[in-house]
Amino acid sequence: MMTKTVAVIGGGPAGMEASKELAFNGFQVVLLESGARLGGHMNQWDRLFPNKRPAGEILESLYRNFPGSITVMTETNITSIGRNADRFILRTAGRDVIEADALLVCTGFRVFDAILKEEYGYGIYDNVITSVDLEQWFKEKRPVLTSHGRVPATVGFIHCVGSRDEKSGNLHCSKVCCVTAVKQAVELKEKLPEARIFCFYMDLRMFGLGYEELYKESQEKYRIQFIRGRLSEAFENMDGSLMAKVEDTLTAKPLRINLDLLVLMVGFLPSDGTAAIGSLLGLTFNPNGFLQPRDGHLQPHDTEQQGVFLAGSCKGPKNLEETLADARSAVLRIRQYLTN
Repeated sequence: MMTKTVAVIGGGPAGMEASKELAFNGFQVVLLESGARLGGHMNQWDRLFPNKRPAGEILESLYRNFPGSITVMTETNITSIGRNADRFILRTAGRDVIEADALLVCTGFRVFDAILKEEYGYGIYDNVITSVDLEQWFKEKRPVLTSHGRVPATVGFIHCVGSRDEKSGNLHCSKVCCVTAVKQAVELKEKLPEARIFCFYMDLRMFGLGYEELYKESQEKYRIQFIRGRLSEAFENMDGSLMAKVEDTLTAKPLRINLDLLVLMVGFLPSDGTAAIGSLLGLTFNPNGFLQPRDGHLQPHDTEQQGVFLAGSCKGPKNLEETLADARSAVLRIRQYLTN
C-alpha cells in the first residue's frame, strides 16, 4: 500500500506537534509555513504562565527528535488548493506543487493591532507599549526604562485590549490575557521592586490550574494592585509620563493616575493565514472570524470539506497546553480517516 501524505499548513506549535505525531504514525508529512522559521509566536515569548517556564525549553522540545522524513517548506505561501479525485493539489507562490491525501490547517492567530485603539495612545506616545513588546524586552534582557531613560516608578497594565470590545468588533474573550498580565506584572515587580504596578481589568478570568494561585501570589507577595475598571483615555504629560483616566466600577468613581509606563494586553484574532486558507478551501468561519469545525463537541477537528481537518488556535484562542493536546487529537482523527 502506498504511504499516505498529509499536508500540514502552519508551522507554529500545533503544526510542529501534529507533524511529528503524523510522521511517527507512518505518514508522509509536508509542513508548510509562510514565515522564515517554525515556532510561530513562541519565538517571541520569554517565559510562560503560570510557572514562568522558559519558552525556549518548549521550542527545543518541539524540535527535538523532529523526524527527518518531514518535508519542511518555510516562506511558502499557498495560492490555490484543488482536488484530483481523492487527493489535494496545493500550488504555492514559488510554483511548487504538493499532493496530499489529507490537509491539516494549523494557521494559528495574530495579535490585535493596538494602534486601532487610539484612545490608549499606542504608536502616539513612546511610553505606551503592548504585552508583546514587554515580553520581547524580557526575552532580550533589556532594562525596563521609559523613553527618557528613567526607571518607571508606576506601571499600568490594561486588560482586554481588542477583546470583549464591541467598538473594536471583537466580542470574544482571548482567554490568556488575564494570566499573561499577572505573569508580566510579577516579572516586572521582580525587576523593579520599588515600582507601583496596577492592573486595570473588566473581570479576571483565571481558568487554568495554577492561574488563581499566581493571581493570589501577585497580590500578597508582590503587592500588585488590581482596579476593576476600563481605561477611557490616556494622554501624555509635559514630562513624558502618562495620565490615565479610569472609572473604578467597584466604587463608581472616576480615577486619574499618573503612569510612567502603560502596557496594553492585546488579544487574539484570526491570523491572515486562517482567513486566506479558509477562503481557499471554502471553510466555514464562526462569528469571530476563526474557523468553525463541523461539530465543536463531537467532531472538533472535522470540517464540512472531506479530508480537511483543523487544529490549534485557528479555531479560537487557546493556551499552549490546549494547543498541543488539540494537535495530538487531530492526528488520531486523521489516522482514523486515512486508514478507513
